Amino acid sequence: MNQKAKSNIHEIADRNPPDQSQYYCPMKCEGDKTYDHPGSCPKCGMDLIPEKADETSEEEKALRKMAVKFRVALALSIPVFLIAMSDVIPLINLESIASKRVWNWAQFVLTIPVVFYAGWDFFRRGWSSIRRWAPNMWTLISIGVGAAFLISVTGLLFPGLFPDQFRDTEGNVHLYFEAAAVILTLVLLGQVLELRAHSKTNSAIRELLGLVPPLARIIRNGREEEVPLEEVEEGDLLRVRPGEKIPVDGTITEGSAVIDESMISGEPIPAEKMKGDGVTGGTINGRTSFIMRAEKVGSETLLSQIIEMVREAGRSRAPIQSLADIVAKYFVQIVIGVAVITFVIWGIWGPELAYVYAFVNAVSVLIIACPCALGLATPMSIMVGIGRGAQKGVLVKDARAIEEMNKVDILIIDKTGTITEGKPVLKGYTSFGNLVDDEILRLAASVELNSEHPLADAIVNGAREKKLELETVTDFESVTGKGIMARYGELLIGLGNQRFIDEYHASMENVRRNQAEKLQMEGHVVAMAGDGINDAPALAKANIGIAMGTGTDIAMQSAEITLVKGNLDGIVRAKDLSHKVMRNIRQNLFFAFGYNTVGVPIAAGILYPFFGLLLSPIIAEQP
Repeated sequence: MNQKAKSNIHEIADRNPPDQSQYYCPMKCEGDKTYDHPGSCPKCGMDLIPEKADETSEEEKALRKMAVKFRVALALSIPVFLIAMSDVIPLINLESIASKRVWNWAQFVLTIPVVFYAGWDFFRRGWSSIRRWAPNMWTLISIGVGAAFLISVTGLLFPGLFPDQFRDTEGNVHLYFEAAAVILTLVLLGQVLELRAHSKTNSAIRELLGLVPPLARIIRNGREEEVPLEEVEEGDLLRVRPGEKIPVDGTITEGSAVIDESMISGEPIPAEKMKGDGVTGGTINGRTSFIMRAEKVGSETLLSQIIEMVREAGRSRAPIQSLADIVAKYFVQIVIGVAVITFVIWGIWGPELAYVYAFVNAVSVLIIACPCALGLATPMSIMVGIGRGAQKGVLVKDARAIEEMNKVDILIIDKTGTITEGKPVLKGYTSFGNLVDDEILRLAASVELNSEHPLADAIVNGAREKKLELETVTDFESVTGKGIMARYGELLIGLGNQRFIDEYHASMENVRRNQAEKLQMEGHVVAMAGDGINDAPALAKANIGIAMGTGTDIAMQSAEITLVKGNLDGIVRAKDLSHKVMRNIRQNLFFAFGYNTVGVPIAAGILYPFFGLLLSPIIAEQP
């Protein structure tokens, strides 16, 4: 191999480094443990999630792959279900077209792709849970569906092995292909919804990353040149031109600017900056050019910190999934134990063809225990609730939000854009000196009349609403980044921010406290409502994040609930919706598991010694 070829190989290798992505379990079964490959969690069987936002392609591929499997399963399960229901629905008279045995073979053919293509991964997860003796929902699904499929194949191929009471007048054994197909389809739907929720979270992170410009204009040796953002180091001088995004966090060293920080703070009013003021990466410069010194680069910038906080919050564990795992852990072991005992008892003390009775009854126990409550009752309640919420302008991202919203006892609301319109309006004013309140407002409005600042308009309009007569002032001066000054007679009047007040040795206390990461520590369930990018970490970190539909996309992506019209009444509707859905879920779970509690012993044959009755497998497979 010549040197040039070797060089090309090295160049390609440099461009395509080995995959060093890290993946984690969304259920956090083993704490913060990560894996260096995609796949499923060896403990709970859930799909592993990429740790970094720029590694979401694997997750997107998984979503697309799962969506294709769901569509295939749905398309095949519908005809299987209709064939199976032809006996109980008079309108579906399929036996006028072909015999029941032909339709049984049709069910078999249609179910094969659902089991061995669409749902095969679930059996792999179930086997992994059995091999590791870590029972979970996949154990239930794989055993229940597998049992239903195997007994159906046996009944189709060897109907003579079954006792007479399990066969119809034509000698056909009732099959459970529709149970296997429908349950797998419902589980696939749940997986698609879960992956889509994770994809939305990562979409929010990608949107945040999109705020950072790919290039920066660096000043070196008196010359300006564009370099990739990754090459900017702490202490570098950067030129930011009008309309450009600020590349990193730093301090203005030359010039002044009016910067749009709404994408970070949610505040609609541009911030005035001058020499010595700090600027934030991702915000947008106004009409001036300035030079800044880079102080925080890479992962140290505010935007990077926000991204990391959103990412961390996205790894939280869903309570409903935790409940399903806890139930499955003990329920699976009990059901398997009952099935084994059933087989042994019937095999030893059963009537003629004892082992057939043993096998059929043991499988009936497994079929009746298949997690219909987890695969149908809960998702149906959630889907109906989410649909009702959407009709009322309350968009819910996932099931966790429904459950958590029902527990919320503390609500924190961002001010600007959430409980206000983002347009300054004078609401109140107080004099701390010798002048009366209206005199303070009259003088302030007289000075602000010369200013174009949005706050100036609010003060002037407030004075005019009070019908106060404004005065003519002289020597008006705008102090960039601080405030304004003017003279009224011999009186020097100044209006400005904290820096302006400090310069004239005035004092005004302004203490702000964030009581949310404290309220949670005290055991409260906290909901946070906001609309800006700066609210994104709080929205993601709170038990429930509620975004205003009139706010930024990042806020909506980071929140579990979005109020389409930005109306706070939607929070009340969301709370009411959550309460009703959770009440319905509890009812469904109670009746579903109550059904199993009664049905499992009957399926095992507990009534046979007393009444000669066995639970028909037809009943055993009903959800």
